[in-house]
Amino acid sequence: MRRREFLQRSSAAMAAMCFAGAPVRAHGAGRPNIVILLADDMGYSDIGCYGGEIETPHIDALAAGGIRFTQFYNAARCCPTRACLLTGLYPHQAGMGGMVSKGSEGPEGPYQGYLNRRCVTLAEVLKGPGYRTYMSGKWHVGEAPAHWPCKRGFDRYFGLISGASSYYAKDEGRAMALDDAPFTPPADGFYMTDAIGDHAVQCIEEHDASAPFFQYVAFTAPHWPLHAPEETVAKYAGQYGQGWDVLRQERHARMLEMGLVRPEWPLSPRDDEVPAWEDRDPALDWERRMRVYAAMVDRMDQNIGRIVAALKAKGVFENTLILFLSDNGGCHENIDGRKRNQPGSLAGTRESYVAYERSWANASNTPYRLFKHWAHEGGAATPCIAHWPAGIAHPGRLTDQVGHILDFMPTVCALAGAAYPEARDGEAIQAMEGTSLLPVFRGEAGQAARTLCWEHMGNAAIRQGDWKLVKRTERESWELYDMKADRTELNEVSAAHPEIAAELKAAYDVWSARVGVKTPRKREPV
Repeated sequence: MRRREFLQRSSAAMAAMCFAGAPVRAHGAGRPNIVILLADDMGYSDIGCYGGEIETPHIDALAAGGIRFTQFYNAARCCPTRACLLTGLYPHQAGMGGMVSKGSEGPEGPYQGYLNRRCVTLAEVLKGPGYRTYMSGKWHVGEAPAHWPCKRGFDRYFGLISGASSYYAKDEGRAMALDDAPFTPPADGFYMTDAIGDHAVQCIEEHDASAPFFQYVAFTAPHWPLHAPEETVAKYAGQYGQGWDVLRQERHARMLEMGLVRPEWPLSPRDDEVPAWEDRDPALDWERRMRVYAAMVDRMDQNIGRIVAALKAKGVFENTLILFLSDNGGCHENIDGRKRNQPGSLAGTRESYVAYERSWANASNTPYRLFKHWAHEGGAATPCIAHWPAGIAHPGRLTDQVGHILDFMPTVCALAGAAYPEARDGEAIQAMEGTSLLPVFRGEAGQAARTLCWEHMGNAAIRQGDWKLVKRTERESWELYDMKADRTELNEVSAAHPEIAAELKAAYDVWSARVGVKTPRKREPV
């Protein structure tokens, strides 16, 4: 679905619901199924319904029939986000304040690198009211077999236990699993995104409809390495020849037209470390890299379409809550120096192992600054779509209600009638931190202002209402921004509002002590 068609469908859906009167309810259909779709390293503006030119008709259709959040947040990095999403706790509380660990022994703590015993996952909680629980895709919150998905509440699992890996094979040192056993993909005919989609569809098709189900589909796309089938890459021939500067301007214009951003929030300047398009390194095929990246997002959307079709064929689509989002902003990392890339290979092929790097990631994160890893909006803001025909009022609308992945646990507990446990095996479970999204689904206005915090490897932030205090690493100063007037974080105002900066810093210090933030340890990306 192209941009103008999406706008027309959204407006029509909004008008129809306004005339319908009362908010949509579940119509006595029973507890809903719940499906969470997570993209990996995808920027805020990449998909069509958030201003992108990439063809994502299936995701766009979910948006047209549901809600788009304009101010939703993740934890700004893959491992912390996944821990937070699964547990309803801040990453440190779940043991994932940093990156994943390959070990399973030693004292537990905020940076241990796997989910701890003082948290519960969505899958574990949903077992109580009788849900079947399925996962397909990237786990990345515990490498040792004792911490794999089937040990944390999932009935069925297929995917990548580790972080980044080839889409055509399993990289050396990376783990994959089918249910609770190691898995090695076939030598030929394997493509990770399609395999994840295959398993997700299979779980739906084989599900016993006498019970509801929870499904977590964590795609590895479009995380590097840039790998995509050539027939999908070919769709984007000629699309990116004008470069990242023009792409950012075009996306920003569409975002303004859609109402995703406000006119008073100007497009942030090109990142300081990104050259103008005409000054790019001619030795690297930048246009090809972005075409492959677009194909990876496109292929993910195709598989989301297959999942939606399976839900419809099963007769459960109307009473299934689908949530779609990304784990962090676009990724700036340069991986060309890694030995797995064969010099001279074409981006997208099995022989290549490259990323789209800082230049295109800056476009992915339009209109915001910075990238994955940082707590600025370019790292922590995510597109988020909620679709549930039986339970969402006024479909097709935008909401500027602030939301966070912490909110999935209380939302899911409320929908499923699940009791969040106080203890397990005699050990206390930490209280969940989020706020239910059900009032937003019902179209209720005036939700309370939120206080949210971030910390990852010294990058930190606190947002309280319309104010955000943020910094890059322990070595740099705090910056204060007014999110209502300046969400692109271009006008630092701590000198004009020292009392607000001090109040937010004090609140951050209380939070950081409570969850166990420590001086960061330097670790390589995983």
